[in-house]
Amino acid sequence: MKYLHTMVRVTDVDASLDFYCNKLGMTEVRRIESEQGRYTLIFLSANDDLATAESERAPLVELTYNWDRETYTGGRNFGHLAYEVDNIYEYCQSLMDKGVTINRPPRDGRMAFIRSPDNISIELLQKGEALAPAEPWLSMANTGSW
Repeated sequence: MKYLHTMVRVTDVDASLDFYCNKLGMTEVRRIESEQGRYTLIFLSANDDLATAESERAPLVELTYNWDRETYTGGRNFGHLAYEVDNIYEYCQSLMDKGVTINRPPRDGRMAFIRSPDNISIELLQKGEALAPAEPWLSMANTGSW
């Protein structure tokens, strides 16, 4: 498993970039805009990790801006921890065998979500290309929230 990023929801992109980049000294390394999903993802690297971030993917901070306004309460502005795994199906099966609930199964062969005992959302991402969709994951329903 490899640690990828921590996601934080933001309500003002300019104010957030001013804080993280101009004040903390981080650098924007990647931005994704999704018209369909109505969100913007901005990935930031600490300057000491900058060279590593692009070639070896050092852990990043992901700022998520949802275009439809929402008031975040109860820690909802903190999104999730993200880890890359070699085989998402094998990894999720291993977790299930150990009694861990897969809240969002890897139906797409790419992404799954689980929760820690303290209810912290953890995203698991397939390393490289997504695996071909396969059972039992393809038919597995979501459990709770992630």
